[in-house]
Amino acid sequence: MTEIRVLAVDDSMLFREMLTKGMKRFPDIKVVGVAADPFDAKDKIVALRPDVVTLDIEMPCMDGIKFLHNLMPQYPLPVVIISSLRESVFEAMDAGAVDFLAKPDEMSGNMDAFVGEVAAKIRVASTAKFAFRKDAPKDIKLHAMELGVPADPLDLVAIGASTGGTEAIFSVLTKYRSNMPGFVIVQHMPEGFTKLFAKRLNSSTALRVKEAEEGDEVRPGMALIAPAGRHMRVLDSERGYTIRVEEGAKVSGHRPSVDVLFDSVAKAAGHRAIGVILTGMGADGAAGLKKIADAGGYTIGQDERSSVVYGMPMAAYLTGAVMVQLPLYRIPDEILRKLESRSQ
Repeated sequence: MTEIRVLAVDDSMLFREMLTKGMKRFPDIKVVGVAADPFDAKDKIVALRPDVVTLDIEMPCMDGIKFLHNLMPQYPLPVVIISSLRESVFEAMDAGAVDFLAKPDEMSGNMDAFVGEVAAKIRVASTAKFAFRKDAPKDIKLHAMELGVPADPLDLVAIGASTGGTEAIFSVLTKYRSNMPGFVIVQHMPEGFTKLFAKRLNSSTALRVKEAEEGDEVRPGMALIAPAGRHMRVLDSERGYTIRVEEGAKVSGHRPSVDVLFDSVAKAAGHRAIGVILTGMGADGAAGLKKIADAGGYTIGQDERSSVVYGMPMAAYLTGAVMVQLPLYRIPDEILRKLESRSQ
């Protein structure tokens, strides 16, 4: 078994000790070093060559986000953010981190579940690639796109993603003007972050983006994000498409599950649906995307080179669920192309 070598960067000695001790439970993970600040971290990255770095955001001398901006051009490697500064994690993702986790408010008591989550994030991060950050050729000018006709309220775009998906979804949605059909999105994310993610997208795109709530109507120019810890379904009603948000067991290992969303989209929208599977670990979404395809919808998968983790798109591709596989920078235009072909 190949060990995943980890450097833990955090100004809290208690947290560094807890993480080092906790990772001893996992024979495939070894904390090879710790650092109390970014300057110490950079020296140890050079000396120890870790496979994965865990990183706090709030630290002395230099914050974690600035550290990422300095680190990635010289030493691109997978970084998992573990921080109590929830509103800053998406800046860290934009700076090059591949995943994130909320630091517990207290380090006392039973930390087994948290340590297990960290171990899972480290394993996924160790498989991440960085080619996606150079995905779009420099001579391609990505501009805001819009439909040539008003959006049809019967059209629906469903997106599923996991590791690397926050930036991939951001990359897709920021390319559109507000006359697009409704979007429904599942992004695997820890609880407490989906509302912040929706807020970030809402302030950075021409679409109206919000965390989904029970009874929401899916309207053109709107994107609804499934709340972490709850499944989201699309229902066909007299008012059009509406949202059901519900508790329930994990499906395909997740709650919310992409499969749950895609299955409901296939039933509600059928041939009017476009399903998109983006970067992420595992197979969630593969079965649901196949149902969209079988219902007459159009399906798109992110390609291996541009995926941070080519797990979910690969699983969907291997099941025959993906009609066209594309690099991330081409997906927004392909969605628009398909929508416009329907209106002609």
